[in-house]
Amino acid sequence: MTKNTLFIKAEEIAEELGISKPFAYKLVRKLNDELSEKGFLTISGRVSRAYFIEKVYGAGGIQNVSI
Repeated sequence: MTKNTLFIKAEEIAEELGISKPFAYKLVRKLNDELSEKGFLTISGRVSRAYFIEKVYGAGGIQNVSI
């Protein structure tokens, strides 16, 4: 998997967080719903890698997270 992409896929989220793929898809849907409410375009099954890192690890909480 390419780690330097703009979007992170549900499969990669499942692997990173140690959760099931179905739960990872629910998480992606939730994050994409939040982004949609803010007026951003979203892609099914993927979420902005920056937004994922911000929501999971906290904004500015971890510097240079590489997933």
